[in-house]
Amino acid sequence: MTADVEAVVDLCRRAGAKLMAWRGDANAAAEYPGRPGKINADIELHEMMCTDLAAIAPGIPVISEEDLDHEDRRPSRYWIIDPIDGTASWKGGFAGFVVQAALVVDDVPIAGVIHGPALDVTYVAERGRGATRNGVALPRLSPSGRLVVVDNYPQPKRAAALMMAGLPGATYLESGSLGLKAALVADGTADLFVKDVIVRDWDMAPAAVVAAETGAVMECVPGGPYALSGSIEKPEGVIVARDADLAARARAVLAGREQA
Repeated sequence: MTADVEAVVDLCRRAGAKLMAWRGDANAAAEYPGRPGKINADIELHEMMCTDLAAIAPGIPVISEEDLDHEDRRPSRYWIIDPIDGTASWKGGFAGFVVQAALVVDDVPIAGVIHGPALDVTYVAERGRGATRNGVALPRLSPSGRLVVVDNYPQPKRAAALMMAGLPGATYLESGSLGLKAALVADGTADLFVKDVIVRDWDMAPAAVVAAETGAVMECVPGGPYALSGSIEKPEGVIVARDADLAARARAVLAGREQA
């Protein structure tokens, strides 16, 4: 692990420790003044992570979910962070929230960290160096007849319900944040995650590195790689699959819905 990535892992763990300490703290969960939809915990961790990243890698800008504005044009090299991916899970007392960060160079994510403090899980990946879960190397994914669909509802809804109905033999796994669900596909716990509504690059960039290093496929719903360029927001959604064949099967299910 390179020194900068090791420092970012430590940063995400420290941010996660704060989230665990703040559970049940009404002030941390209260809406931040003047920022509808944002809570005090979001902004405090945002400020902490931006400050620490500036010290870890001076001169590399940070794009955060909590920035006031997000431009389509990106720097050639930047960190992209989500201080709390799965804020609703954190506020609701559930375990499926993470702190995550990725380093992007020329539109390619080259390092990613996803830390789930309540689950005691940390994913780390560097392009060309492999991926780990809690320090244990993740193997490349292999073809499998198993089909586990992961999403965040107690029972499958929306795209997950379509996958369950349209893909024979599918079973269901409930999980939390977008980044975590993608990582669960990349580490082989699940096989397919489909979100057919808007996703954002800070949701997906860290897991994109884990997926790339284990052979999982991350694509836009219409097809083609999930690109860290253009708008931060991807209204077409995302497919994360164990392999390209499964991604194509998921896309066919969605296409059948549109034609019905």
